[in-house]
Amino acid sequence: MYYRDTWAEIDLDRIQHNVSRIKQHSGFEHLYAVVKANAYGHGDVEVARAALEAGADMLSVAFLDEALHLRRAIKDVPILVMGAIRPSDLAVAAEMDIDVTAHDLQWIEAALCYEGKPVNLHLKVDTGMHRIGMTDAESVRQACELIDSHSQLNRVGLFTHFATADAQTRAGYDAQMQQLERLTAEVDLSTFRYVHLSNSAALLRFGVQSGANTGRLGISMYGLPPSHDFELPFELEQAFSLHSRITQVKTLEAGSAVSYGGTFVADEPVRIGVIPIGYADGWLRYHQGRSVEIHGKRYPIVGRICMDQCMIQIDDSVQVGDQVDLLNDNLRVEHAARDLKTISYEIVCSISDRVPRVYKRGGVVVGERNERFRPDLTGDV
Repeated sequence: MYYRDTWAEIDLDRIQHNVSRIKQHSGFEHLYAVVKANAYGHGDVEVARAALEAGADMLSVAFLDEALHLRRAIKDVPILVMGAIRPSDLAVAAEMDIDVTAHDLQWIEAALCYEGKPVNLHLKVDTGMHRIGMTDAESVRQACELIDSHSQLNRVGLFTHFATADAQTRAGYDAQMQQLERLTAEVDLSTFRYVHLSNSAALLRFGVQSGANTGRLGISMYGLPPSHDFELPFELEQAFSLHSRITQVKTLEAGSAVSYGGTFVADEPVRIGVIPIGYADGWLRYHQGRSVEIHGKRYPIVGRICMDQCMIQIDDSVQVGDQVDLLNDNLRVEHAARDLKTISYEIVCSISDRVPRVYKRGGVVVGERNERFRPDLTGDV
């Protein structure tokens, strides 16, 4: 239920296509669907359900709050928090059957005080990304011993993250694999239920690593290439599109300036269309000068993008109420990322919860989400 003429469409068929193809290609026994950051802006619950139907069997997120939101909607599926949680919050995770990450000895020692329902732990080893994770073999060995000594802590997983699996060469990936061998030299990987190393890029480029049985499918699940530095084994299908409608049309005289700062000045009479999307929606000011599409024809964004609206230069064929496509199969997310000198992740994650999400299967709307109107959470009518 929403009342504005701006919305994002998520094609769940495309999500499922990507998951199915990548799982088949990668050959992993288990697959985590990574739905952190509200499924990279696509909608965590809706995407998670589609991914599970397509062959993923587990879910992963960054924070405990994200996991709790998922768990309220999806039962009986493993959910892993890949980021650090507070040891004092282990009881919350255990009560909701959420797996958590043990990332250093200090955290594990604090967790030894936990006396609640058993909780599943995944060891995070740092092989070169240098975020959280253990960096030496002795710490990994001690971590296993400490966890195994405490009946309320279950050692079920081990994982790392590749920093350069999407690079032109595989040198960085190979170096991290060698470091993984050093870090785990004193532990038996077969004692872990899940060993997960591969991110999207590694799933698409490399085979199943020795000792690993699980992959983590992130950006490529959404049909967005992890990088253009290597050739994809098959085509991914972009699931996200962004749309609005013309709310006003006006003709400006030559010399008229548009928007804050007057950065666009008409050198002849021009027709301007206004659309209700701006930087508060995640359509950032850097998009100024880029094009949108109406009825298959492109029109430039002129003047600075405002908080809630922006303006485009149009012709006589455009009328109030016409649909404006800001991202679609022609105006792809990766193209916007290239133009803005950023990455596809940032484009889709930036689209705020002010923008309703509409979900489609077979081209038909099957659901909507508007975070500004959530009667299931607020109790409102």
